[in-house]
Amino acid sequence: MADDTSRFGVGAVLPGGPSRRRFFQLGAGAAAGWSLVGNAFAQTERPTNPPDKPRGQVIAALSQEPTVFHPLMPGIEVDQGIWWQVFSLLWYIDPDGNFVPDLAREVPTIENGGLSADGLTWKIKLRSDVKWHDGTPFTAEDVKFSLELINDSNFRARSRVGHSLVKDIKVVAADEIHWRMEAPYSPYMSILGSLTFIVPKHILEKVTDPNASPFHNAPVGTGPFRWGERVPGDHILLNAHTGYHGKGPYVERVVFKYIPDLTVLYTQFRTGQVDYTGLQGILPNFVQEAKTLKGRKIFVSATSSVEHIAPNLEFGPFADRAVREALYLAINKQAIIDALYYGLPTQTESFVPQQAWSFQKGLPQHKYDPAKANALLDAAGWVRGSGGIREKGGVKLEFTNSTTSGNAVREQTQQLLIQDWRAIGATMRVNNMPAAVIWGDFWQQSKFNSVLVSVNFMLGSDPDVTPRFGSGAIPAKGGRGYNTYQYRNPEADRLLAEGAKQFDLGQRKATYGDLQKLIRDDLAILPMFQGFIAEGVKEGLQGFRPNINTSINCWNIREWYWA
Repeated sequence: MADDTSRFGVGAVLPGGPSRRRFFQLGAGAAAGWSLVGNAFAQTERPTNPPDKPRGQVIAALSQEPTVFHPLMPGIEVDQGIWWQVFSLLWYIDPDGNFVPDLAREVPTIENGGLSADGLTWKIKLRSDVKWHDGTPFTAEDVKFSLELINDSNFRARSRVGHSLVKDIKVVAADEIHWRMEAPYSPYMSILGSLTFIVPKHILEKVTDPNASPFHNAPVGTGPFRWGERVPGDHILLNAHTGYHGKGPYVERVVFKYIPDLTVLYTQFRTGQVDYTGLQGILPNFVQEAKTLKGRKIFVSATSSVEHIAPNLEFGPFADRAVREALYLAINKQAIIDALYYGLPTQTESFVPQQAWSFQKGLPQHKYDPAKANALLDAAGWVRGSGGIREKGGVKLEFTNSTTSGNAVREQTQQLLIQDWRAIGATMRVNNMPAAVIWGDFWQQSKFNSVLVSVNFMLGSDPDVTPRFGSGAIPAKGGRGYNTYQYRNPEADRLLAEGAKQFDLGQRKATYGDLQKLIRDDLAILPMFQGFIAEGVKEGLQGFRPNINTSINCWNIREWYWA
């Protein structure tokens, strides 16, 4: 993977007025259809007058090649671009943070009887007009099969978080399914609404090996587009599913074109060979020029990932909070953002995206203050020794920082960090390595000193970061999760346990707000900025809507059409 981005989307809340106050209401979302990143705005393109029947095609350029087409197996973000077109969810999360029914007739709540008051019993009513691409009717049996497949120990599931709590699944009718949760777990609503795509029982139940079958290379779904062809190394063609149960699709075909070189990809967008630049979008150094192109629209929008320095909290100097605070004070964040990212990202202090309902405002704001950093280290007993390098108790204030080899912007960031930290008597050495190496045991087993990385901390669209910050989720200590920072705090564990059992939005917002204050105070991570993406769309192509609650902004191609 290109980064540690186990991304499922962020910031989801259930729609509804006062009658639904006990379970997830409308949240912050993307204000009025605009996403703000730095000083750049992106306006969404809401469909106004789509055609009566599909016409034309969209050529969507991707800089990485989709290769995983079973939506419940481990894949990367670019694979999701295919999943969103071919498959459907029980409900999805729109750009404003609302859950919207898809295969389900309604989103379950305590008020409509879909959820029991204790959060343990779930009753899902399904649409009865949905068909698979091969014409077979979709039923509750498909939902039961999909959930059981995820929990099948022989199946290489992408994630069983939340799903492992599901017990006693019962098909009540062709259009209704019930189950019991082993324990109340409010984040499960978001997990079902992000990447839990439903797969066809009538095809996959006949497969001997659930990890390999013809379905994996020619998937059948209920989504707005059906499989056409794949030419490895070149493109994937999807055709309109005219029997689709939702809005659209309004184009006849979607061609996902693989262009690995981002400069070439931008050139083809500039010359009109592609209609949309996706996934990694437009390189920051091209954004200002792109805004001047005739016949093109540029959208600069926030993503849910947070670029940060990940300290190994059990590595010598980093175990001392005073060291972490001094290093943080000594970073000239804005200089890095301006010089290397053209001023596009926004500084942040939290692991939660600023557009999410759970984002805690008013956290202490970072200030570039090397004088205060030096004073902190003096007071903590870190004394300058030979060459100006500080040491304490025989331990020198020196460490390595790692990131993916060949990531030019990150490598330039490292050079600026070296200068910033040298000024306070800290020595940083670069120890970069290929993606396949750094994101393996080196990262997973906390073999690093520090890492420059971008992470989406959210679970589904939920702020439950137990897998990231729970003391039982440290892989290097035998835990199951992604707490490679080796962060341990009993109060964090208490807040995480409490938040996962709460179903009242106000209570959850307070709980996760307290958690964000705690993580910021502990400096478990040194946050740099919230991620951003610049994407280009050919003028006349309507319906593009950046969605911070998904990992890829071509989530809704079903709504795109040519004016």
